[in-house]
Amino acid sequence: MTLSSSLPAATRYDGAYAEQSVATVHEAAGRIGALSSAVKPIAAGMKLSGPAFPLRLKPGDNLALHEAIYAAPVGSVLVVDAFDFVEAGPFGEIMAVAAQVRGIAGLVTSGSVRDRDAIVALSFPVFAKGLSVKGTEKHVPPQFDGRAVVDGIVVHEGDWVLGDADGVVVIAAASAAAVLEASIAREAKERQVIARIRQGERTLDVYNFGSGEVAR
Repeated sequence: MTLSSSLPAATRYDGAYAEQSVATVHEAAGRIGALSSAVKPIAAGMKLSGPAFPLRLKPGDNLALHEAIYAAPVGSVLVVDAFDFVEAGPFGEIMAVAAQVRGIAGLVTSGSVRDRDAIVALSFPVFAKGLSVKGTEKHVPPQFDGRAVVDGIVVHEGDWVLGDADGVVVIAAASAAAVLEASIAREAKERQVIARIRQGERTLDVYNFGSGEVAR
């Protein structure tokens, strides 16, 4: 079980990742690490950025999630392999308040949550596959081994998690710094491309697409 309560400054990236879009980071990473399109913010405008604290959650039970709130380092994003079970809401308003008080940066789950409106009012970012009013049991103890698999993506503790309106991408800790640098460069290049298009250039010409036979 992880018991650390804070993250080394070197892993925080000084908020730079939070300034990037999920799409840009996904592209800069070589189009890897994206969770399925089913994982979405539960409300418009939600964003999250932080190192992963992964865990597995037995369908219909949320004891491990309660434990994770207090085991995860401050600033972590809880990444939950819920085995795609969406017919219960193991995370709701009470747990969102607890996570917020603990300094947890957000929640990503392959399952459902409940108390959507209350969570939104807290401005606590949650990305999930669904919403369900159904409650859960509290019997299955956690086994935190620093690893979970969500939508085929293996998530290790400390991998960087970024979420916005488009979805969620996970970047391996070992490549996070390089991907951030590539993302910043890509974003700058895209700003230049947009400026050229606003000046009247065609996307076909800017990117050298097509056969050249399309009328100008």
